[in-house]
Amino acid sequence: MGGHPRSGAPPGGPDDTAGTRPAVEPRASSTPGVEPRPSGTPKSVGIVWALLILNTLGSSGAKTILPLPRSLIQMVTMGSLGVAFALALALNLRLRIRASAFLFLLTLLLVPSVISSLQLESGFGALFRCTRLALFVGTLWLLTRWWDGGLTFVRYHIRIYFTVLGSVVVGLVVSPGAAMPELYGGRLVGALWPLTPPQIGQYTAVIIGLTVLLVLGRRTDRAGAAMVIVPSIVLLALSHTRTATLGLLIGLVLAIGSLVLTSAAARRFFTWAVLCAAVAAVGFASALRAWFLRGQSQENFTSLTGRANVWDALLAAPRTTTEKLFGTGLSDKSFGGLPIDNSWLAAYHEQGLMGVTLVSGVIVVLGGVALLRPPSVPRACAIFLISYVAISSYTEAGLGDASAYLLHLALAASLLAAPASAGPLPTAEVPRRRIPRWSRERR
Repeated sequence: MGGHPRSGAPPGGPDDTAGTRPAVEPRASSTPGVEPRPSGTPKSVGIVWALLILNTLGSSGAKTILPLPRSLIQMVTMGSLGVAFALALALNLRLRIRASAFLFLLTLLLVPSVISSLQLESGFGALFRCTRLALFVGTLWLLTRWWDGGLTFVRYHIRIYFTVLGSVVVGLVVSPGAAMPELYGGRLVGALWPLTPPQIGQYTAVIIGLTVLLVLGRRTDRAGAAMVIVPSIVLLALSHTRTATLGLLIGLVLAIGSLVLTSAAARRFFTWAVLCAAVAAVGFASALRAWFLRGQSQENFTSLTGRANVWDALLAAPRTTTEKLFGTGLSDKSFGGLPIDNSWLAAYHEQGLMGVTLVSGVIVVLGGVALLRPPSVPRACAIFLISYVAISSYTEAGLGDASAYLLHLALAASLLAAPASAGPLPTAEVPRRRIPRWSRERR
């Protein structure tokens, strides 16, 4: 984020966060709200991360201003993954990777995915999705070379998703009717790229949370952060996404709570946030309730907009022992033509009990490592991401396949990675004073 990221209190002051200061002063950046990239990571790594995000944007959603054939969108998204893998391989030809329990579990997840997809119950598309998941995980393995517990990938995440949201704003300005169609109840969608309201809510919530934590950790200036946070809050409100809003609030509470013992700024922010929330709950209770209900009936709200009906049907469907253990193969996350909208049930349907176990292991491992790390801004960002994904998994699918949610968890894993151990500094050899031969003979 722009400006000097460490302006404010002097080092060691009350606002200093333990263990979060960079060793080298970063250079100024022209991107609002995002710290400059450290010199240790090639710029091409950011391109790989952008291509991975492009791959997870999806190919179905709202109608765009200019009709885009789904085959063209799929060609772009799938092609971006192939380019990302090739570029990551070119950057890491020696295959230098770092151990990662997170990626090890994702690699194991390929086993039930392939076993169930080979049965072709979901068609040949299941094998194609297995290949996509393998490339996705392989690209992340290649990027572990640059996972050092720093905030480099957080900056990539904010910049790229902020750019994606910029396309949503352009679509809203050019064609407000297409950006807020009646088909989605007047909620904000992507009019240039087919993004759904839950996607927009997810992207805005993630970059808001990460930017707030960077501000509290004095890793960015407030003016630059406001240029990211304020428009993102507006887009989140227009998307009317309840899951993203709850995930943002709960995730920030947990993340900031991990900093309150070491950061005075976090304590002040937490206090003011609680006071503002109390005032809003009292003064705007009716308005907040109306926004939260979205004009739905009590019955529709209780069934989570019909999701519960799909979940009951999925659980009641007869399954063989093999299907219970390994699932029916990777699909489009639907059952009976309706979206599943639950990561755990989607994993059970597609990858069986083995898939559910591995996905649970991913969350448990990342959460356990985060709790064992000392308080710091990277740890707080990781806690926010893990919490957000865990909350969203109840009404959104994607933890068992290449998705934005897995990419959020990959970012958390990079933040929890131990810094690369530096070898001992070479000691300067002091030249020995040469004694003339005639002097030695005299002695």
